[in-house]
Amino acid sequence: MAPPRLQGALPLLGHILAFGKNPHLFMMSLREQLGDVAEFKMFHQDMVLLTGDKASEAFYRAPDEQLDQGAAYKIMTPIFGQGVVFDAPIRKKNQQLQMLMPALRDKPMRTYADLIVEEVENLIAGWGEAGEIDLLAFTKELTIYTSSHCLLGPEFRFELNKVFAEIYHDLEQGIQPIAYVFPNLPLPVFRRRDKARARLQVLVTEIMARRAKARSDSPNVFQTLIDATYEDGSKLTPHEITGMLIATIFAGHHTSSGTTAWVLIELLRHPSWMQAVVAELDALFGEDGKVTFESLRQVPKLESVLKEVLRLHPPLIILMRKVLQDFTVGDYLIKAGKFVCAAPAVTHRIDALFPNPEQFDPDRYSPERAEDRNLYAWQAFGGGRHKCSGNAFALFQIKAIFCILLRRYEFELVDAPDSYRDDYTKMVVEPGSPCRIRYRRRRSASTAAEAARTGDEGIAMASAGHFRIRLDRDLCKGHAACMGEAPGLFHVDEEGHLTILNDHPPEAELEKARAAAKYCPTQAIRIGVE
Repeated sequence: MAPPRLQGALPLLGHILAFGKNPHLFMMSLREQLGDVAEFKMFHQDMVLLTGDKASEAFYRAPDEQLDQGAAYKIMTPIFGQGVVFDAPIRKKNQQLQMLMPALRDKPMRTYADLIVEEVENLIAGWGEAGEIDLLAFTKELTIYTSSHCLLGPEFRFELNKVFAEIYHDLEQGIQPIAYVFPNLPLPVFRRRDKARARLQVLVTEIMARRAKARSDSPNVFQTLIDATYEDGSKLTPHEITGMLIATIFAGHHTSSGTTAWVLIELLRHPSWMQAVVAELDALFGEDGKVTFESLRQVPKLESVLKEVLRLHPPLIILMRKVLQDFTVGDYLIKAGKFVCAAPAVTHRIDALFPNPEQFDPDRYSPERAEDRNLYAWQAFGGGRHKCSGNAFALFQIKAIFCILLRRYEFELVDAPDSYRDDYTKMVVEPGSPCRIRYRRRRSASTAAEAARTGDEGIAMASAGHFRIRLDRDLCKGHAACMGEAPGLFHVDEEGHLTILNDHPPEAELEKARAAAKYCPTQAIRIGVE
């Protein structure tokens, strides 16, 4: 049967006015009225909202040939470029996305901590003893520096810093709601967008020529794309590399800047959690301990806070696909030609999945409760084959930032705690402006080691017996974190394909296998004890 349909659509406009006013409240109300599968209208287009873990799983697990990303994101074609990512045929798009993975795997990630720490220390060097900042402006500046330094390379971070900032600004401004329908209108904002895209391609071509003369061993995304080839052996063109670099930064900049801001706001709203996180960091690092890839795995309280922030404030509140082939969700048939949408912020507030969903409660992610175990309930990074490939870098980056900030300064909210709210007028949801924070230099770091070692210490060891490794290949992205933890059990080849060397290994390997499952960025691995 057809999905239930929301009444009251306006001629030509559909429900766009109510949606545009506050899309989150619109979708929450839609689910409350009609359930997990609910149809509404945006202009002339039929849209079906899918919420809850079962409907979301159908959305995320559907093959590209049935639910297509490309048709839903034509707004990005002038920015990324024709034939790049969403504008490419499905097979080519998937090859392009896979080319990014070598720079996001376990081994290169180990080199990024020093770069992130350097950027944080440099940016706060002029703060002095005390002051006031716009938090969102600060996190935007910080995350563009860290992302460009780690992922694009030193040329973009240092040589082209001002130029790249200007180009990036004009590209960002090209993301206007009208571009969903008319992306090429002769508007000044679109002309600046197109000039910025062409200007960046010239710069990329020049850097590629320089790097060809002096081979770079850097693990960043830019070098990875220069070295990459398609299945037929052909190389990426400067046009394609430019578009994929833009896509890489777009995917991580606003999502990370908004989330970083919300982590600090929620910690200041909940002082007991601020105290617990600071004690954890002080015990692990002291005042001047080195932040490393390994140490960032030992901050369970900060990680739980980060997960809860992403549950309450996911930066992408709607993910869309076009139905190319008739699609079934439960008892409902969704006909080809319609669009389907997942809504993480709505699913994250379903009481059956997250008890007391409006409450800030990082203990949800303790080993006993593990409310993020259901991969189609907690979906801040999407899910299935198109789960965000950069999720490991995003979490790593934000944890590294707070390992410095909270050891150097104390913070307080300038305005009333409830006045800090999500701004749903933006494509990527962030705290509304102004977002004012006061800071004051810390005099000394606490050494409360005993407080920091409490909390999530991983999954408890099982009693003696055999165990089995299960892999969800739909979720595996080839990050290779598992191979780093248990090289005797897992192997990831150069193309990112994972092989389980022994899916029923001896008990002596259990601890390593569980570490591999714990640190898998996409939670594709499950360990079953028999």
